[in-house]
Amino acid sequence: MTGLADQAWFRDPALGRILALLNDDDGADNGEARVVGGAVRNSLMGLPVSDIDIATTLTPEIVLERAMAAGIKAVPTGLQHGTVTLVIDGKPFEVTTLRTDVETDGRHAKVAFSTDWKADAERRDLTINALYADARGEVVDLVGGLADIETRNIRFIGDAAKRIAEDHLRILRFFRFFAYYGSGRPDAEGLRACAAARSKLKTLSAERVWSELRKLLGAADPGRALLWMRQVAVLTEILPESERWGIDAIPSLVATEKALGWAPDPLLRLAAIVPPDAARLEALAARLKLSNAEAATLKAWAMTAPVNDEMSSAAFEQLLYRNGAEGIMTRLKLALGVARGKAEGDLGEMARSARLGKLLDRAMKWKKPQFPVSGADVIAAGIPSGPRVGELLGSLENQWVDENFASDRAALLARLRERLQ
Repeated sequence: MTGLADQAWFRDPALGRILALLNDDDGADNGEARVVGGAVRNSLMGLPVSDIDIATTLTPEIVLERAMAAGIKAVPTGLQHGTVTLVIDGKPFEVTTLRTDVETDGRHAKVAFSTDWKADAERRDLTINALYADARGEVVDLVGGLADIETRNIRFIGDAAKRIAEDHLRILRFFRFFAYYGSGRPDAEGLRACAAARSKLKTLSAERVWSELRKLLGAADPGRALLWMRQVAVLTEILPESERWGIDAIPSLVATEKALGWAPDPLLRLAAIVPPDAARLEALAARLKLSNAEAATLKAWAMTAPVNDEMSSAAFEQLLYRNGAEGIMTRLKLALGVARGKAEGDLGEMARSARLGKLLDRAMKWKKPQFPVSGADVIAAGIPSGPRVGELLGSLENQWVDENFASDRAALLARLRERLQ
């Protein structure tokens, strides 16, 4: 059997304490607990482990009772779905009772608690997510997940269409897990089932759709997953703005990110596959219910004109002041990705890449100069409070920016007095 007992995360005393607590078979409520899901999957794939989830045959009430008796903090995070979070030394472990689906409608499920490990595995989405590790660290595979781990095959458990009918979000999860863990072509049955059910994505909440899409876009390289999503029209279903714009910029952008050490940025990848149209992006943000900060980032990018990489230093400083650095940095990163993608053997694109890189470095370090005159100064000069104050102040500021911020406060106040004579 495959074992994980030598893994550092599995030897964590906190985990050992929880497994010992839940696998204690003294009394009439004896049961079993196993680690399940991502921790097992990632260990087998040689990837870092973060969250550790535990499945158990014990009911949530018994889990709570045992935790309280052992002095372990227990939080009833989702009792209706059988989930209790146990916390040791500030580290949370989600413990969920084995379940079977009583009723599903593609968005929500009614569940019944169970002691059947195979039934619990078969209600999960993908084979690589339904592997367990028992208290000894031995991996338990009830759905063929180990073989799919070996080949990096992302496959639904059982009938793909049925798994998707239970929860339509599994369409996006199929592509997200392919982006993170898949190799080669996506599983053919899964791909067909996703294509056939893509219209059901409209029945999901915007928050769930954007959460899944954001995770997918945050993969080290989402390019292949996006390509297949586009091939079967799933991408168009959730992101119609990408239909005519395309995803061709993604490969060179990802290569640029890796070469320059940029962390994967879901919003930057999103900007690469949708048009810089402020009105359409505002509608996109509302439809997917992006956060205010996310919507503002897209708006800043769309409202900023393309950057001329041959502009003077003074002109670039003025552009930064008038537009802010955020949208300009997005513009530069996208342009740099395109230029680097064309640069091999093209001296012109190589030179353009170098210029864009220097501008980006300046934008990242830029601090906005403080305009040294305020509305209070205009009022003190004799102008009554009202629109005229803003007009005079704006005119002074524009001239100050055009002069590349050269005038100091004294010079600007002298200029203000001259205008009022």
